[in-house]
Amino acid sequence: MAFILRQGSTDTMQTETAHAVKSAESGATVVITHRVRHGHQADYEAWVGEIDPACRAAPGHLDLQIIRPVAGLTSTYTVVTRFDSRDNLERWLSSPERSRLIEKVRPILSTDDDFFIRTGLDFWFAPEGARARVPVRWRQFLITWSVIYPLVLGIPLLVTPVLRATGVRSTLFIDVLASTGIIVALMIYLVMPHYTRLVHRWLFR
Repeated sequence: MAFILRQGSTDTMQTETAHAVKSAESGATVVITHRVRHGHQADYEAWVGEIDPACRAAPGHLDLQIIRPVAGLTSTYTVVTRFDSRDNLERWLSSPERSRLIEKVRPILSTDDDFFIRTGLDFWFAPEGARARVPVRWRQFLITWSVIYPLVLGIPLLVTPVLRATGVRSTLFIDVLASTGIIVALMIYLVMPHYTRLVHRWLFR
């Protein structure tokens, strides 16, 4: 059986990926960790219901992701929030509304409101810690490009046949959604952490 990937799907995905990289270069990301006291997870989730819309309404907000703890194993929530600029991000972090909500949740946290900010693609390249050294932009560009290019070419060739074999009908939206989701997951959790360690000496030379 032969599977054919439509050129339109690949072109659209390449364009959307390029836009995502361009947006990431000019944006800023804050990673917030909250360790919730035992028995207060429901209270924290209710608090998230308050701060989530407030954050999304802040000027320059782009995205917010919450990584919830594994039940019975951890009690730490990780919140990753992205803004279009560091200035807008810092305005939100120091805003009266966020300060009020942080004071409200503080009694159920076992640690402080810990966070660090990364600008652009530094999120992928800097080691842990807010004072981390960051490589020059052109090296970041080359490394990111060298990873995204083969993924954008190869992932659709693997994902599209699987979607068809599982009965998912051929639609551009579903194909691009699945492929880009896998590409982003591979970039963040698998490829970039290992790749940047491999080329660490060149990156920071």
